[in-house]
Amino acid sequence: MSLVQPDLSREPGPEWQRHVVAPSTIEVTRDGWRFTNNPLEGRRYTNAQIDDYQGRRRGDFPWRAPVSLTVRARFSHPFGELVGTAGFGFWNDPLVMSGLRLPALPRAIWFFHGSPHNNIRLDLHTPGCGWKAATVDANRLPAYLLAPTLPLAVPLMNIRPMYRALWPVGQRAIAAREALLDIDMTAWHTYQLDWGVRGAEFRVDGELVLRTDAAPRGRLGFVMWIDNQAMVATPWGRVGWRTVPIEQPQWMEIGALRIESAMR
Repeated sequence: MSLVQPDLSREPGPEWQRHVVAPSTIEVTRDGWRFTNNPLEGRRYTNAQIDDYQGRRRGDFPWRAPVSLTVRARFSHPFGELVGTAGFGFWNDPLVMSGLRLPALPRAIWFFHGSPHNNIRLDLHTPGCGWKAATVDANRLPAYLLAPTLPLAVPLMNIRPMYRALWPVGQRAIAAREALLDIDMTAWHTYQLDWGVRGAEFRVDGELVLRTDAAPRGRLGFVMWIDNQAMVATPWGRVGWRTVPIEQPQWMEIGALRIESAMR
């Protein structure tokens, strides 16, 4: 049994690595930890993040199913005003944002916010932006078996009827499931993620928001962050990355954090 439940009245301890890119900050408030992006121009990247995988090989990342994550959190702005990306959960750091690993196909299970500047379209029925519960695991045999069809399939998916017919096959191959969270992000909510060996469940304030039998396998690292990036990745071949200007301070505040695992 493994349990992480930090004292949020103190600075993040040695069990966490920080990835703080100025002018962002991580501070202790009367309610817990506040991750803040301060104003800056859009050509620069800023990030306030803690994680537990920097300096590790992916095979040594700390967490694998079954794991339960509980976070009490609120944000400074609602969806549509909060820019960039933010969230908390588990992933494999595929873009090598911290560390000297090679890039990898994405594997993640988390609560993820992407402002309207983002368009990461993984679920046929879910927009490419929003405050979501989400899973993806592109490092699976079905995804590799489909890879040779991409030169033909990607252009076809620019035709809407073909996209609706073809993409469900790709979505199942990468084990992608998402659900939009229709809640006030600026209010305190309790977010719970139960990552099991055969599936996962997401709850907000005790209410089930997503249940799926598609959950990542293998080891992942915990991450909690807010930044100003905007990403595009669609089945019809659009891919891009940029930063978004921050005109006023924006933050994510954490009032409780608990990670519990039965893995040995």
